[in-house]
Amino acid sequence: MKRRRDEPAAKGGVMKRRRDEPAAKGGVMKRRRRGGAERLLEPIQSLHAAIRDAVVEACARQATEQLAQPAGDEGDTIYAIDRVGEEALVRGLTELARAEPVCLVAEGIDDPLVLPRGARERDCRWRFLVDPLDGTRGLMYQKRSAWVLTGVAPNRGTATRLSDVVLAVQTEIPLLKQHLSDQLWASRGKGMQARRWNRLSQASEPLTLHRSRADTIAHGFATLVRFFPGARDILAAIDDEIVQTLVQPEPRRAACFEDQYASTGGELYELMAGHDRFIADLRPLVNAAGLCCHPYDLCTALIALEAGVILTDAAGAPLDAPFDLTSDVAWVGYANDSLRRAIEPVLQGALHRRGLLNPG
Repeated sequence: MKRRRDEPAAKGGVMKRRRDEPAAKGGVMKRRRRGGAERLLEPIQSLHAAIRDAVVEACARQATEQLAQPAGDEGDTIYAIDRVGEEALVRGLTELARAEPVCLVAEGIDDPLVLPRGARERDCRWRFLVDPLDGTRGLMYQKRSAWVLTGVAPNRGTATRLSDVVLAVQTEIPLLKQHLSDQLWASRGKGMQARRWNRLSQASEPLTLHRSRADTIAHGFATLVRFFPGARDILAAIDDEIVQTLVQPEPRRAACFEDQYASTGGELYELMAGHDRFIADLRPLVNAAGLCCHPYDLCTALIALEAGVILTDAAGAPLDAPFDLTSDVAWVGYANDSLRRAIEPVLQGALHRRGLLNPG
């Protein structure tokens, strides 16, 4: 009887190792772990919980002034509180990598980091893009929740892109005065799932989120991102043009509202939860020298897509970006297709008139 191609050779036989399969220590090949990225879900969820707990403990133990001390500058300013999350991330991934090697691309960590130590990048089936603490500034001053973000894609080396992500998890790091924390996840093609954890009871329960079904931004949250100084006048003018075109003005009434949540993962959550209807982060178009959104900020975009949120680049093409730490990314999010049909032509017209989009 001939041996099936997917079976190991019998004792004494010789079998060549597949090119995408790592050799075990000592040159002897172990049987390749079966299963897709789904088997990584529970370990990643546990890792996120460990990061969340470590950061919350640090916030409870240390003064704001300590947590807000700059501690590095790898693409974005790294603060002392970021280091807490990074250390917990590496500890947890080191344990996860005992099963098989993984390649980590993460804010604040050398790119790429292959675990376990001594493994080779080409031996890794999976490439992780992680932001251990998205929304640092709001959390360290106890103003707003931050998020742990992880996207997992088949390892294609430097050719890996956001569109390759097949599994994503994002976990809320709550304020000290907040006892509830949400966790969302998605596998490609299987929809978004979520649960809510109670810090007091230590119990979790399923959570259902619904994006907005509104067909107008009137009396809803619609935001052009301008967290930081630089080109705010241009962004505000574009914002005003969109609102004035789409919403009938009323004397002494606010046509719509904005929410400058300095966390891209948090913004995506707001779209998924039905809190926000439209968000556009156009910083790379108007102020490329300033601090912009990076791919690790968007590594959980798959969850929003699986929840039905529409994500595009500034020109209206499907959102995509390299799996790296440095690329500047402009993105636009719509809670539903009706909102996109109403807003996108106005937005792109405003960008074209200012020479911020190439014609065509």
